[in-house]
Amino acid sequence: MTASATQPVELLVLDMAGTTVRDDGVVERAFQRAHERTGVADRMSWDEALQYVRDTMGQSKLDVFTHLAGGDTARAEEATAAFEQAYAELIVEEGVEPIPGARELLEDVRAAGIAVYLTTGFAPVTRDAILDGLEWRELIDGALSPVDVGRGRPAPDLVLGAALRAQVSGVAAVAVAGDTESDVRSGLAAGAGLVAGVLSGAHDRATLEAAGAQAVLDDVSGLRALLGLPVREAVPAAGNV
Repeated sequence: MTASATQPVELLVLDMAGTTVRDDGVVERAFQRAHERTGVADRMSWDEALQYVRDTMGQSKLDVFTHLAGGDTARAEEATAAFEQAYAELIVEEGVEPIPGARELLEDVRAAGIAVYLTTGFAPVTRDAILDGLEWRELIDGALSPVDVGRGRPAPDLVLGAALRAQVSGVAAVAVAGDTESDVRSGLAAGAGLVAGVLSGAHDRATLEAAGAQAVLDDVSGLRALLGLPVREAVPAAGNV
Protein backbone atom coordinates (compact mmCIF):
# COMPACT_ATOMS: atom_id res chain seq x y z
CA MET A 1 0.00 0.00 0.00
CA THR A 2 1.24 3.48 -0.74
CA ALA A 3 0.61 6.62 1.24
CA SER A 4 -0.13 8.40 -2.00
CA ALA A 5 -0.51 7.36 -5.61
CA THR A 6 3.26 7.38 -6.10
CA GLN A 7 5.02 7.29 -2.73
CA PRO A 8 5.48 4.28 -0.42
CA VAL A 9 4.92 4.65 3.32
CA GLU A 10 8.17 5.51 5.08
CA LEU A 11 6.80 6.52 8.49
CA LEU A 12 3.81 5.45 10.60
CA VAL A 13 2.71 7.95 13.27
CA LEU A 14 0.46 6.42 15.93
CA ASP A 15 -1.37 7.95 18.88
CA MET A 16 -0.93 6.30 22.28
CA ALA A 17 -3.93 6.22 24.67
CA GLY A 18 -6.94 4.67 22.93
CA THR A 19 -4.98 3.77 19.77
CA THR A 20 -2.03 1.63 20.81
CA VAL A 21 -2.49 1.73 24.60
CA ARG A 22 -5.68 0.69 26.36
CA ASP A 23 -7.43 3.57 28.07
CA ASP A 24 -10.51 2.05 29.77
CA GLY A 25 -11.37 5.46 31.25
CA VAL A 26 -7.94 6.06 32.84
CA VAL A 27 -7.61 9.50 31.26
CA GLU A 28 -11.01 10.56 32.58
CA ARG A 29 -10.22 9.26 36.07
CA ALA A 30 -6.91 11.12 36.06
CA PHE A 31 -8.73 14.31 35.02
CA GLN A 32 -11.21 13.82 37.86
CA ARG A 33 -8.43 13.41 40.42
CA ALA A 34 -6.71 16.52 39.08
CA HIS A 35 -9.95 18.50 39.41
CA GLU A 36 -10.55 17.22 42.94
CA ARG A 37 -7.04 18.28 43.95
CA THR A 38 -6.97 21.68 42.24
CA GLY A 39 -10.58 22.73 41.60
CA VAL A 40 -9.55 23.64 38.06
CA ALA A 41 -13.05 23.20 36.61
CA ASP A 42 -14.96 24.90 39.43
CA ARG A 43 -16.32 27.56 37.06
CA MET A 44 -18.55 24.97 35.34
CA SER A 45 -20.48 21.84 36.24
CA TRP A 46 -18.49 18.61 36.36
CA ASP A 47 -20.70 17.12 33.64
CA GLU A 48 -19.85 20.04 31.36
CA ALA A 49 -16.16 19.77 32.19
CA LEU A 50 -16.10 16.03 31.62
CA GLN A 51 -17.82 16.41 28.25
CA TYR A 52 -15.19 18.94 27.23
CA VAL A 53 -12.48 16.49 28.26
CA ARG A 54 -14.10 13.80 26.12
CA ASP A 55 -14.53 16.12 23.15
CA THR A 56 -10.88 17.19 23.27
CA MET A 57 -9.30 13.77 23.75
CA GLY A 58 -5.95 13.67 21.99
CA GLN A 59 -5.20 17.35 22.48
CA SER A 60 -2.50 18.83 24.70
CA LYS A 61 -3.52 18.39 28.32
CA LEU A 62 -2.21 21.87 29.14
CA ASP A 63 -4.45 23.35 26.44
CA VAL A 64 -7.45 21.45 27.82
CA PHE A 65 -6.81 22.60 31.38
CA THR A 66 -6.26 26.19 30.20
CA HIS A 67 -9.81 26.16 28.82
CA LEU A 68 -11.22 24.55 31.96
CA ALA A 69 -9.46 27.18 34.07
CA GLY A 70 -10.93 30.02 32.02
CA GLY A 71 -7.56 31.04 30.62
CA ASP A 72 -5.75 31.06 33.99
CA THR A 73 -2.40 29.66 32.86
CA ALA A 74 -0.94 29.28 36.35
CA ARG A 75 -3.94 27.25 37.47
CA ALA A 76 -3.83 25.24 34.25
CA GLU A 77 -0.17 24.37 34.85
CA GLU A 78 -0.96 23.30 38.40
CA ALA A 79 -3.82 21.10 37.18
CA THR A 80 -1.68 19.61 34.41
CA ALA A 81 0.94 18.60 36.95
CA ALA A 82 -1.81 17.10 39.12
CA PHE A 83 -3.14 15.19 36.11
CA GLU A 84 0.28 13.76 35.30
CA GLN A 85 0.71 12.68 38.93
CA ALA A 86 -2.75 11.10 38.97
CA TYR A 87 -2.10 9.23 35.73
CA ALA A 88 1.19 7.90 37.13
CA GLU A 89 -0.68 6.72 40.24
CA LEU A 90 -3.25 4.92 38.10
CA ILE A 91 -0.51 3.18 36.11
CA VAL A 92 0.88 1.84 39.39
CA GLU A 93 -2.57 0.91 40.71
CA GLU A 94 -4.02 -0.62 37.55
CA GLY A 95 -1.06 -1.30 35.27
CA VAL A 96 -0.84 -0.41 31.60
CA GLU A 97 -1.84 -2.66 28.72
CA PRO A 98 -1.53 -2.43 24.95
CA ILE A 99 -4.45 -2.52 22.57
CA PRO A 100 -4.59 -6.18 21.43
CA GLY A 101 -2.40 -6.61 18.36
CA ALA A 102 -0.58 -3.27 18.78
CA ARG A 103 2.75 -4.76 19.80
CA GLU A 104 2.70 -7.20 16.91
CA LEU A 105 1.89 -4.38 14.51
CA LEU A 106 4.84 -2.33 15.76
CA GLU A 107 7.14 -5.32 15.31
CA ASP A 108 5.97 -5.98 11.77
CA VAL A 109 6.01 -2.34 10.68
CA ARG A 110 9.61 -1.96 11.83
CA ALA A 111 10.54 -5.29 10.17
CA ALA A 112 9.10 -3.92 6.91
CA GLY A 113 11.52 -1.00 7.08
CA ILE A 114 8.89 1.59 8.04
CA ALA A 115 9.80 3.99 10.86
CA VAL A 116 7.38 4.27 13.80
CA TYR A 117 6.76 7.29 16.02
CA LEU A 118 4.23 7.42 18.85
CA THR A 119 2.61 10.75 19.66
CA THR A 120 0.53 11.90 22.61
CA GLY A 121 -0.99 14.86 24.39
CA PHE A 122 0.67 13.68 27.61
CA ALA A 123 3.76 15.31 29.06
CA PRO A 124 7.03 13.38 28.55
CA VAL A 125 7.04 12.05 32.13
CA THR A 126 3.70 10.28 31.61
CA ARG A 127 4.53 9.21 28.07
CA ASP A 128 7.79 7.65 29.22
CA ALA A 129 6.15 5.87 32.15
CA ILE A 130 3.75 4.23 29.70
CA LEU A 131 6.55 3.22 27.32
CA ASP A 132 8.55 1.73 30.18
CA GLY A 133 5.51 -0.11 31.52
CA LEU A 134 4.89 -1.67 28.11
CA GLU A 135 8.61 -2.23 27.37
CA TRP A 136 8.14 -0.67 23.93
CA ARG A 137 11.25 1.49 23.59
CA GLU A 138 12.98 -1.06 21.35
CA LEU A 139 9.92 -1.27 19.09
CA ILE A 140 9.74 2.38 18.04
CA ASP A 141 11.97 5.05 16.54
CA GLY A 142 10.74 7.71 18.94
CA ALA A 143 7.86 9.23 20.89
CA LEU A 144 6.78 12.87 20.96
CA SER A 145 4.73 15.12 23.24
CA PRO A 146 3.56 18.67 22.44
CA VAL A 147 6.46 20.18 24.41
CA ASP A 148 8.87 18.48 22.00
CA VAL A 149 7.51 20.15 18.88
CA GLY A 150 5.59 23.32 19.76
CA ARG A 151 1.83 22.84 19.56
CA GLY A 152 -0.37 19.88 20.42
CA ARG A 153 -3.12 18.45 18.24
CA PRO A 154 -5.06 19.33 16.15
CA ALA A 155 -2.08 21.38 14.91
CA PRO A 156 0.20 19.39 12.59
CA ASP A 157 3.34 19.82 14.74
CA LEU A 158 3.50 16.29 16.21
CA VAL A 159 3.22 14.64 12.79
CA LEU A 160 5.64 17.09 11.17
CA GLY A 161 8.07 16.69 14.08
CA ALA A 162 8.06 12.94 13.60
CA ALA A 163 8.50 13.33 9.83
CA LEU A 164 11.53 15.59 10.32
CA ARG A 165 13.14 13.23 12.81
CA ALA A 166 12.51 10.21 10.58
CA GLN A 167 13.91 12.14 7.61
CA VAL A 168 11.15 11.03 5.25
CA SER A 169 11.33 12.04 1.61
CA GLY A 170 8.05 13.96 1.91
CA VAL A 171 4.93 14.17 4.06
CA ALA A 172 3.01 12.14 1.49
CA ALA A 173 5.12 9.20 2.68
CA VAL A 174 3.64 9.47 6.19
CA ALA A 175 0.68 7.43 7.48
CA VAL A 176 -1.16 8.58 10.61
CA ALA A 177 -3.66 6.72 12.81
CA GLY A 178 -5.50 7.71 15.97
CA ASP A 179 -8.76 7.34 17.88
CA THR A 180 -9.80 10.99 18.05
CA GLU A 181 -10.98 13.81 15.83
CA SER A 182 -7.84 15.71 16.83
CA ASP A 183 -5.59 12.87 15.61
CA VAL A 184 -7.30 12.94 12.22
CA ARG A 185 -7.25 16.70 11.89
CA SER A 186 -3.57 16.80 12.85
CA GLY A 187 -2.65 14.23 10.19
CA LEU A 188 -4.62 16.04 7.51
CA ALA A 189 -3.15 19.42 8.47
CA ALA A 190 0.33 17.93 8.15
CA GLY A 191 -0.43 16.65 4.64
CA ALA A 192 0.06 12.97 5.50
CA GLY A 193 -0.60 10.61 2.61
CA LEU A 194 -2.82 8.33 4.70
CA VAL A 195 -4.89 9.37 7.73
CA ALA A 196 -6.93 6.67 9.48
CA GLY A 197 -9.18 6.64 12.50
CA VAL A 198 -9.57 3.70 14.88
CA LEU A 199 -12.58 2.76 16.98
CA SER A 200 -10.66 1.42 20.00
CA GLY A 201 -10.70 4.70 21.90
CA ALA A 202 -12.55 7.95 22.46
CA HIS A 203 -14.47 8.85 19.30
CA ASP A 204 -16.98 7.00 17.15
CA ARG A 205 -17.07 6.34 13.42
CA ALA A 206 -19.28 9.33 12.61
CA THR A 207 -16.94 11.72 14.45
CA LEU A 208 -13.83 10.32 12.78
CA GLU A 209 -15.39 10.38 9.32
CA ALA A 210 -16.66 13.92 9.82
CA ALA A 211 -13.10 14.93 10.74
CA GLY A 212 -11.94 13.61 7.37
CA ALA A 213 -10.48 10.18 8.13
CA GLN A 214 -9.70 8.37 4.87
CA ALA A 215 -10.32 5.02 6.57
CA VAL A 216 -11.95 4.05 9.86
CA LEU A 217 -10.73 0.77 11.36
CA ASP A 218 -11.83 -1.32 14.33
CA ASP A 219 -8.29 -1.09 15.74
CA VAL A 220 -4.69 -0.65 14.61
CA SER A 221 -4.53 -4.24 13.35
CA GLY A 222 -6.53 -3.01 10.38
CA LEU A 223 -3.51 -0.99 9.27
CA ARG A 224 -1.89 -4.21 8.07
CA ALA A 225 -3.99 -4.28 4.93
CA LEU A 226 -3.49 -0.57 4.27
CA LEU A 227 0.28 -0.91 4.65
CA GLY A 228 0.54 -4.13 2.69
CA LEU A 229 1.74 -6.17 5.67
CA PRO A 230 1.01 -9.91 5.91
CA VAL A 231 -1.73 -10.99 8.29
CA ARG A 232 -0.33 -12.86 11.26
CA GLU A 233 -1.69 -16.33 11.91
CA ALA A 234 -3.51 -16.66 15.22
CA VAL A 235 -1.50 -18.46 17.91
CA PRO A 236 -3.43 -21.56 19.09
CA ALA A 237 -4.53 -21.50 22.69
CA ALA A 238 -2.89 -23.97 25.06
CA GLY A 239 -4.53 -27.38 24.80
CA ASN A 240 -5.86 -26.74 21.30
CA VAL A 241 -2.77 -27.73 19.34
